[in-house]
Amino acid sequence: MPVRIVRLGTKRLPGEGTRIGTVRRLPRGVRKERYAAENWFDVWYPELAPSADLVKRAQAAATDAQWNGFAKSFRAEMNAPAASRTLDLLAALSRDAAFSVGCYCENEARCHRSVLRDLLAERGAELA
Repeated sequence: MPVRIVRLGTKRLPGEGTRIGTVRRLPRGVRKERYAAENWFDVWYPELAPSADLVKRAQAAATDAQWNGFAKSFRAEMNAPAASRTLDLLAALSRDAAFSVGCYCENEARCHRSVLRDLLAERGAELA
């Protein structure tokens, strides 16, 4: 059951499983008890989101060089022991459990979830 990388707030795909929100901030104007019902996420896990400073850098990245600088810095944050162990766990779970990982950004290519996709793949995760 491969892990899916998704945009939070979009319609769920069949077999998507538990949706993990790897975002720094909760969705605005949505009551906590509505997060899952409105397809945001089932579990909020900000530990796999970029730090607040890196979120600002990602949002301001206008060139490929700036984006690549963000991605390099985010990878460094994900090398911290707790984040690295979480990625290892998710990679292992991807072989047996249905779940997805996501963020709000419209364009995955300019979103930290693209870096998470790569990090999970590097750890042997099965990806959809």
